[in-house]
Order: sequence, then C-alpha cells, then structure tokens
Amino acid sequence: MKLHNLKAPAAHKSKKRVGRGQGSGKGEQSGRGHNGQKSRSGAKVKAWFEGGQMPLQRRVPKFGFRNPFRVEYQGVNVQKLSDFLEAGKLDDTITIADLVNAGLADDSDRIKLLGSGEIDQKISIEVHACSASAKEKVESAGGSVTIV
Repeated sequence: MKLHNLKAPAAHKSKKRVGRGQGSGKGEQSGRGHNGQKSRSGAKVKAWFEGGQMPLQRRVPKFGFRNPFRVEYQGVNVQKLSDFLEAGKLDDTITIADLVNAGLADDSDRIKLLGSGEIDQKISIEVHACSASAKEKVESAGGSVTIV
C-alpha cells in the first residue's frame, strides 16, 4: 500500500443502479411502487395536484377581506396600568420601553391606551394611540397622555 493508493472512506459513492433484478433490492418496479402517475418516467406532479379531483384550495369556501394596510395595536387598559403602579412594576412616568419591560407589550407592537377600569394616580404616559375615554380618565387624575 502506498500513499497514492489511499482513499478516504465514502469519498466517491457509487450510483444506485435500479432495475437490475430482484437480488439488487431495486428490481421489478425499481423502488417506485406499483402503477400510477408517479411510477412513470418523467413524471412531475405539483404538490397540490389531486389527480383531477377538485383541489382543496378550491373546495374550501372563501369570504371576507383582509386589509393589508391595517395597523394592529396592542391594547393596554387603564386598570392594568393602575394595578402595575400599585405593584411597583411601573413608576409615574411611563414610556413605551417601560411597558415592554413590564410585559404589557412586545417591542414590535404599537400600543393603544384603552379606557376600561379606573385610575386615581397622576401619571404621564407615552403611547402610539389612545381612546377618548382613556385620555379623559388619565387627565382627570391629573396626568397627561403623549401620542408618539
């Protein structure tokens, strides 16, 4: 044995020869099963093709409209702010980063302040949007709402 005779194991894997008899393990149907479109040579079938049967994407009823330009907001209620303030998770000056750190929203969310519940502490809060009732409740408690 010399250096030029050495080969790495599996450096060149031989091609699987199909249709060369039963003893090869790939004889008769050559690993393609029995009859059908996919057993023929040159067969190409799209993944969603169902053999001429009405395909699923045409059988399922379709309705409604999804606006691709809709802006989704993560709602934060005034009551939730009040609870977080009492628990000490937020202070009286609240930014969007503070709301994200408190777990009320993700950093990719747009945040809308909603008016469900009551608040009696004076806060200044920074949000992307605010309902009229939430703004009134915060301002009646002596606070302010800033729209970013």
